[in-house]
Amino acid sequence: MDPRPVINLDEPIGKTVGRRRPPSDPLRLDHSTIEGAVAWMQALPVRMPPKGVYRFRTNEAANEWMKKHTGPRKA
Repeated sequence: MDPRPVINLDEPIGKTVGRRRPPSDPLRLDHSTIEGAVAWMQALPVRMPPKGVYRFRTNEAANEWMKKHTGPRKA
């Protein structure tokens, strides 16, 4: 059986890398994030690939499919 690591709970934490404040109301849906996402999608020059799982026989076939489905938007 492998020895388990010992954790000393009395030892102070050495460094805090970042801090995240939890949202005041986690169930509230913020409209600015939805509007921002829509604006980003309209501003991007390329399309997002369709959702799903795709299998290809070769990498070349996968590359061709990716170019076809994520190419520039047609105005």
